[in-house]
Amino acid sequence: MPKLPRVSGAETIRALERMGFIQVRQRGSHVVLKRRGPGTMTGCVVPLHAELATGTLRGILKQAGVTTREFIGKL
Repeated sequence: MPKLPRVSGAETIRALERMGFIQVRQRGSHVVLKRRGPGTMTGCVVPLHAELATGTLRGILKQAGVTTREFIGKL
């Protein structure tokens, strides 16, 4: 598994949008993204921090159902 890069919340949102996620709402510094698949709805919450901790980013990718390789490819 490739090592996760250090990215900001905004960079994470842009990469997830390239994968088909859409911003649904925002409350404070947290943005909720959703993606509709065949018979499923996948969502995740991304904090708008200057730099996300690797554990936080790993949790976001797990919520979104995205692999590390897919994410790095969309950065």
